[in-house]
Amino acid sequence: MTGTTLSGLGKLIKVLPTGTVFLFRFLSPVLTSNGECKNNINKYLSAALLGGCGLSCFCSTFTDSCVHSDGTTHYGMATPTGLWPSPGTSSVNLSSYKLKFADFVHAFFSLMVFAVVALLDHNIRECFYPSFDSPLLLQALPPVIGTISGALFTLFPCPRHGIGYPSSSILSSSSSTA
Repeated sequence: MTGTTLSGLGKLIKVLPTGTVFLFRFLSPVLTSNGECKNNINKYLSAALLGGCGLSCFCSTFTDSCVHSDGTTHYGMATPTGLWPSPGTSSVNLSSYKLKFADFVHAFFSLMVFAVVALLDHNIRECFYPSFDSPLLLQALPPVIGTISGALFTLFPCPRHGIGYPSSSILSSSSSTA
């Protein structure tokens, strides 16, 4: 039971934009001048940070990896035709790496999680919409989006192995030796 729970938690962590959220939370106070946005440069830089991190959340959902016949792991982006850049070997079945509708659903919800975290961040709120004051929305929206996204990611796990996560063949070989 514990192995199943930890496996589900690992799959959930794999699709949530944790690294991007960390980067955003680190740079947001610097680029917004702690929410003051003293000039337009702060707003432009903050908007670029929001856009770049949002794009990162969306695009990282399409990253995958495969193990080459010599045992090396190759990373790439899923496309309608398979993994790009192609590892250049016939021993890997690239048809299993094609884009699917579920990839876009996972990307959308990953982006939604980031959007809630980012747009309700104190520094961003003070910089872009300082007159916004809705404590009910600030309290309710993050748990609602988090619960919906978490349930979706847990019930319908993404088969992709993004950059930095082991491929399934590596996972199966390490779990059989443990």
